[in-house]
Amino acid sequence: MSEPRVITSRDNPSFKALRAVVEDPRRQGRAWLDGIHLVTTCLDRGIAVRQLLASESGQKNAEIAALLQAAAGVDCVILRDSLFREISGLGSPTGVAAVIDIPAAPAGSIAGDAVALDAVQDAGNVGAILRTAAAAGVRHVLLGPGCAGAWSPRVLRAGQGAHFSLTIREQVDLAAALAACPATSVATVARGGTSLYESDLTGPIVWLVGNEGAGVAPDLIAAAKVRVTIPLASGTESLNVAAATAVCLFEARRQRLVLQGDAVPDRSRRHTPQGDTVPDGSRRHTPQGDTVPGRSRGHK
Repeated sequence: MSEPRVITSRDNPSFKALRAVVEDPRRQGRAWLDGIHLVTTCLDRGIAVRQLLASESGQKNAEIAALLQAAAGVDCVILRDSLFREISGLGSPTGVAAVIDIPAAPAGSIAGDAVALDAVQDAGNVGAILRTAAAAGVRHVLLGPGCAGAWSPRVLRAGQGAHFSLTIREQVDLAAALAACPATSVATVARGGTSLYESDLTGPIVWLVGNEGAGVAPDLIAAAKVRVTIPLASGTESLNVAAATAVCLFEARRQRLVLQGDAVPDRSRRHTPQGDTVPDGSRRHTPQGDTVPGRSRGHK
């Protein structure tokens, strides 16, 4: 490792450039990755790092010192603690960060599953959805106008490295994307849709999830081929958008595992905790007595 540069003044041009990356990643074409986990994940995935930064106190941490030592050929910068806190926006940052180029959005249509976000404004929700998509095996995420920036520091922290497993497109015309995509478009709606658990989710799907308050825009709901609703307990009105997305994506994953024969290790007749026999592949009853149909009654 070459000798790191040290920045002690807010007037330093390099510090001003770093602050611009944090404030407007999309315009700068670069992103600020804050924290040991994100930086380590980035390096482990072979993502090119433009700058590796540490605070004065952070560089004394053995794990951070090892990252700096291993960063051959990378521009390393040490920031005064107060400057690092200012640019990080965290009261107690871990003391290490990296600057990377934001990957260019790929051209062409989408193949396979995708999640399309319609004006999801909360950075924590966007990051959680990205993390869930990666965990569920979905590889494409489309962000329409009005969404929190996918490469903002808060979304990156909430995503916990999921960005590096995904193809992310921002500022997407979602209606045009749906029209061009061969996968089944499924709009999540609070009420009036087919029960999620009665829908056939085994084929490629583009999931439409909407704004925290308004939900999916009416024109996109109209454009979707299928509308689904998650059945909620009586007395409740809604579910957080990130939680709802997780329920949908993992219900689809569950159905596909069942189709492959991987989801139920014991294929013999088994008993629920309530003592009701549940034959595999047959219609079954919930503890409340509500029938849960198999996929044959679902929507294509």
